[in-house]
Amino acid sequence: MSTIDIENVNVSAFDTMPAPEDIHAHLPLSLKAAKTVMHGRDLLRKILDRKDHRLFVVVGPCSIHDPVAGLDYARRLKALSDEVGDVLQIIMRVYFEKPRTTVGWKGYINDPFMDDSFQVNIGMEKARQFLLDVAELGLPAGTEALDPYGPQYYGDLISWTAIGARTTESQTHREMSSGLSTPVGFKNGTSGDLSVAINAILSASKPHSFLGLNSQGRVAIVRTKGNPHGHIVLRGGDGRPNYDTVSISMVEQALTKGKLPHNIVVDCSHANSFKKPELQPLVMADIVNQIRLGNKSLVGVMIESNIEAGNQPIPADLSQLKYGCSVTDGCVDWGTTDKMIRDAAVLLRDVLPERFND
Repeated sequence: MSTIDIENVNVSAFDTMPAPEDIHAHLPLSLKAAKTVMHGRDLLRKILDRKDHRLFVVVGPCSIHDPVAGLDYARRLKALSDEVGDVLQIIMRVYFEKPRTTVGWKGYINDPFMDDSFQVNIGMEKARQFLLDVAELGLPAGTEALDPYGPQYYGDLISWTAIGARTTESQTHREMSSGLSTPVGFKNGTSGDLSVAINAILSASKPHSFLGLNSQGRVAIVRTKGNPHGHIVLRGGDGRPNYDTVSISMVEQALTKGKLPHNIVVDCSHANSFKKPELQPLVMADIVNQIRLGNKSLVGVMIESNIEAGNQPIPADLSQLKYGCSVTDGCVDWGTTDKMIRDAAVLLRDVLPERFND
């Protein structure tokens, strides 16, 4: 019996993937992009450390599938960011990887042509190019880290990272987060369980050693220092919201018990809006009101937003795709997004500078 009868029985192929340094060499980080990324990270750390009074807002499409529409959105968001930047630190949501409950389109990196050809090598280059283009606009980007090898390819272009509800409990993702160069938001579990996120923050704050990928594309023993800027992201759970004042108070108590800073981000989408994107403005308004009434632990919000409202199925004929409309979760449209952010800026402009003075 040969080893092929024992190993990789259900593997059909091992296709070659360029090393991270090869893709970096082809699409190098520019000075302007580097400044955007570093500035975004620095501001987020200051917000989490209470050295900057602003609220950060991670806003953008549920997922990127069309880079042309994505950059159209980014340009609009950059112009808006410039107007409200004294109150709100805007981070564009740039998600390339989509965890699926069962199966489905897994995102721009995994299947960039949306035809089940799974040309991951091309998807990775396209994703890096898109992030470069966004950074060149002067707009920081945030993404979900799903594949633990992904950050080696594009991590130098990310200012904020999320770990999703399905992976917060994963040791692999906690270890990876301990070495990421960005602040990391851990979502509560899909059931609403807070402890998985609290434990993830604690775990990621410590040093770890694990198998990973180096810049040459070789398997390596990765040794991390620990990430001091982990925080919780509330996305609701078990079909119910968890952003109300009672839920926020319970999270604050859990953070105190874990001896963690009171840094809470609320995702206005998912179960917090009962998976109805049009309810996101109400969630945002509630968070703004809690801050105006004296809450000091709410430091950020997330919004799923696109040029057009709602979402659409992926058609067999991709030319039939509606421009600027999500192919994954439903989003609010640009007009609604603009109003949500401007309204928040007006209501918080005089409140935030005094928030941490006592």
